[in-house]
Amino acid sequence: MKLPTEVFDDVVVVHTPEELGIDQVEEFETFIETLDLCRIVFDLDHTELLDSAGLTSILDVYDAMRKKDGDVKLTTTNANNRKILEITQIDRQLEVHDSVIDAVSSFR
Repeated sequence: MKLPTEVFDDVVVVHTPEELGIDQVEEFETFIETLDLCRIVFDLDHTELLDSAGLTSILDVYDAMRKKDGDVKLTTTNANNRKILEITQIDRQLEVHDSVIDAVSSFR
């Protein structure tokens, strides 16, 4: 799996796939392991399917980055994804921003 990314200084923005579920998490995590940076913003705007395996994968990446003194932040304007993050209370564990710019700026 190759995902579109953007790098802003020491922060990498990863635009997550259309589906982030049980069938994609292994490839997703393998791709994330190839990144050199440990400050990551996941842009969930174009992700239409986000299930418990995908959410667990995001949290696993978060834990791995924290061990490297990094961090993970999320961004989405997708109402369905916002609701999923609220219901699962992931929005209490990870910062969720309205835009990539806001998320990247929050690392400063």
